[in-house]
Amino acid sequence: MVDTPESQPLYSMAVAAELVGLPPATLRLYERKGLLTPARTDGGTRRYSAGDIERMRRVSDLQDDGVNLAGIGRVLDLEGENAALRRELDENRPDPASDKRKATDQRK
Repeated sequence: MVDTPESQPLYSMAVAAELVGLPPATLRLYERKGLLTPARTDGGTRRYSAGDIERMRRVSDLQDDGVNLAGIGRVLDLEGENAALRRELDENRPDPASDKRKATDQRK
């Protein structure tokens, strides 16, 4: 798999924690609960991507809304499934422009 800018692990735990305004212990808790899966260097150091940073912010926002960590895991899973289904729908949806072309071609 080719790393996209969003998935490329760039940030250390200290930098990631600072970017989202959370203590490093909270990031470790998110990882233990399965809400985050940072990349690891050969030495075992965690590295976070921009996508991980956005996920941390989403988890934090959901916590602020009163959702517990188990509920947050379920919300994130459902949001991922929803996004995948939307992509699939978009890929399979007929292009309205091509429908108009077909109708025009049939009239000729």
